[in-house]
Amino acid sequence: MSGILYPEMFSPKCFKEALEYKPESGDVFICTYPTCGTTWMQNVAMYIFRKGKEVEDKYELLKLTPFIDMLGKEGIDGMPRPGAFKTHLPYSHMPYSPEAKYIFVARNPNDCCVSFYNHTRNHPGIGYWDGEFDDFFELFMAGELEYNDYFDHLLEWYPHRNYPNVFYTTYEDMKKDINSIILKLSKFLGEEYIEAIEKDNTVFNNIIHYSGFDYMKKAIAELCEKRKNTEPEYEGLKYLNQFAASLKPPHDVSEWQFVRKGIVGDWKNHFSPEQTERLNNKFLEKLKDTEVLQWYPID
Repeated sequence: MSGILYPEMFSPKCFKEALEYKPESGDVFICTYPTCGTTWMQNVAMYIFRKGKEVEDKYELLKLTPFIDMLGKEGIDGMPRPGAFKTHLPYSHMPYSPEAKYIFVARNPNDCCVSFYNHTRNHPGIGYWDGEFDDFFELFMAGELEYNDYFDHLLEWYPHRNYPNVFYTTYEDMKKDINSIILKLSKFLGEEYIEAIEKDNTVFNNIIHYSGFDYMKKAIAELCEKRKNTEPEYEGLKYLNQFAASLKPPHDVSEWQFVRKGIVGDWKNHFSPEQTERLNNKFLEKLKDTEVLQWYPID
């Protein structure tokens, strides 16, 4: 649709609604290529908006930071405000307004490739049952995956990284110093959020804790488990469930994990020397003359 390869398990109607949405003043979008830190940033932003107040019913995460590519207008209209929409749309197709705010997270392409592979493998709505990494790597190199080419996606967002309504960071910086990212993002989202942190250190500590990897992994697992046993209220989820059921997964398929390791450098456990060289060459070719070469220096 509109030249974007999007997940077949997504309702075309809902995806079209996300593309056609006209942002309102104060809207916030979390925008990444798949598996580049989206879920982590969702949790950070959500707990900044909530000023550190825990979400007790993890199923509410669907509503509090809706994935609009999957949920469409229902997800947009049903989100309590203030809040943040999640999307993987490239900049050229992003619902854009200078009155809205955009959070973009970049990630090392090598780690993105491995994380995307593990996300895809055994996903109940994709059907890549026990697919091989080498095959997935070729799709990544060719840009023939959901949301198209990683490098094109990054290059579309890159020129806008210093716009006043864009918050730009990397997955690696989040791993290195999440406290600093939380403070900067709080200021970006609004004075009331940074003031809440400055007035009460508990707010800051809670944001750190509730958006931490271990807590987040447990919360997302709880959400996924509850989804299995809850009648979906969203049209997009009904479509996804019906599509996944039609794939008829094998009985011995491994359990799918939405949040896996969350580490930097795992690609070294998967790439062959030839794959490393090929991706490095594409990296240098596509991102020459950009600061991204400084973010991810090649060994």
